Formats: sequence, structure tokens, C-alpha cells
Amino acid sequence: MLTFVNSVSFLILMALGLVVLGIQIWAFSDCLRTAPSDFDRVYKRSKSFWLALTGGSMFFGILYVLPSLLVLSTPPLGMSLILTLGGVVAAGTYLADVRPMLLEVRGRGKGQQNRGSSW
Repeated sequence: MLTFVNSVSFLILMALGLVVLGIQIWAFSDCLRTAPSDFDRVYKRSKSFWLALTGGSMFFGILYVLPSLLVLSTPPLGMSLILTLGGVVAAGTYLADVRPMLLEVRGRGKGQQNRGSSW
């Protein structure tokens, strides 16, 4: 019974950890591809600030997932989980607040879409 519980907890925590890592990688890669001048145009923090924040969050996400995958043991529920959750909050803030404004500046935001007729 205990082995079954350990297996289920491993699968749940690994699935959540991989989803979180995917979000962190997405935020970091999007920030990496954006020009520094776009950050100045939307009056958000600088590109280096967001690169450091999303890069740090991705680092903690990797530290949470990788050792558990290599050993196939349940991820720890201590400080690494707290740092990973803080990292996904930072990445989510970038994706929910900064990225939509950057897309508008680049002409790919909601305001520039033309659906249907012109009248």
C-alpha cells in the first residue's frame, strides 16, 4: 500500500513540476526573444530584470524536477518546492502582465486584429 501511495505522489508531483517548468521555460524564452526597446515602450521593467527573474525561476524549476527524475523518487516538499512556486508566480506575472503589452507594441496584440468586414 505504501509503495502505491509513493508512486501516485511521485506521478502527481512530477506532472505538476513538469507543467510548472514548461511555464517557466516559455516565459524565459519569450523574454529572450523580445527586443530591449519594447520593454521601454511599455514602461515596464528592463529586459535584464525580466531575464534575471524568469531565468532564476527556470533554474529553480530545473532544480526541483531534475534530481527527482534522475533518482525516480518523490520530489521534496521543502524549500525547493517553495522556490519553485515563487518562480512560477514570477513567470506567470511576466506572461500575464508584461507579455500582452509587449505583443500590442509589436503589433500582434488584441487591438490589431481585424476579424471580418471593415464596417
